[in-house]
Amino acid sequence: MTDPAAKTLVPILRISFPDEDRLGRGKMELLEHIRVTGSISAAGRAMDMSYRRAWLLVSEMNRMFCEQVVESQRGGQKGGGAALTPFGEQLLARFRRMESILQASLAEDLAWLEAKRNPRRDGHG
Repeated sequence: MTDPAAKTLVPILRISFPDEDRLGRGKMELLEHIRVTGSISAAGRAMDMSYRRAWLLVSEMNRMFCEQVVESQRGGQKGGGAALTPFGEQLLARFRRMESILQASLAEDLAWLEAKRNPRRDGHG
């Protein structure tokens, strides 16, 4: 049985910075996994992403802002780890809030599109 929520229209928020940096749901999902796992590599694995790719995305986010988004600790007695900084927590919360505002703002138009959508289409087009 297909999840009905998977068939609803969803606006996707992506913020493009003037210098070609981008912030979107993939990076936010990575931050959420880092928060839960305390690890960049575990967060990457949770997203079927290599450690290198996850590390590059974290590095990119840390470079995009005046404050660090993620802090990582090198291995030691307890091994390495990573955590969102207070700024990283704020960034994630604000991005999720922007997504909610976007969804709410477009709800009427999305409902109209949904009502006009051909249900026999397989998602292409």
